[in-house]
Amino acid sequence: MLHEIDKPTICALNGSAAGYGFDMAMGCDMRLMSDKAKLSAAFTRRGIVPESGGTWLLPRLLGWAKAAELIFTGRTLNARESLELGLVSSICAPEEVADKAAALAAEIASSAPLAVQASKRMMRMGLEETFNDHVHHVYLQLLPLMQTEDQREGMAAFMEKRDAVFKGR
Repeated sequence: MLHEIDKPTICALNGSAAGYGFDMAMGCDMRLMSDKAKLSAAFTRRGIVPESGGTWLLPRLLGWAKAAELIFTGRTLNARESLELGLVSSICAPEEVADKAAALAAEIASSAPLAVQASKRMMRMGLEETFNDHVHHVYLQLLPLMQTEDQREGMAAFMEKRDAVFKGR
């Protein structure tokens, strides 16, 4: 389900996520992590495979070799290792995780919602398309966006050097 949602998803990890929880976290668009939290694709250590998207997501996030290492070993990663691999975008103290996730959500919410949703759709499609096909699909997404009130507001705000107020239409 996370893969099909057009709205951005943020995972605020303030504890350990292993197995299914790991796959759920990886399924989100962005991940913030407590410096005390841990991640583990522990499936093979339990005699099973990542059944909730991990074998599809992890190679795309990390490349084949790193994904294979994490999936085959079931190794547990601390916050610093997760950040270095690019599995999370930032780490912070446990008491800051919720506020940082809310601040990121607010920053995203200040952008034009139709453009954010279209961007997420295009990013998903781009994972499976050639460059030329993708550029064509982006153009097809751009045309209706150019007719929206939000696009006019965004351009006016830029020209007037002020923050835009988007309404999602």
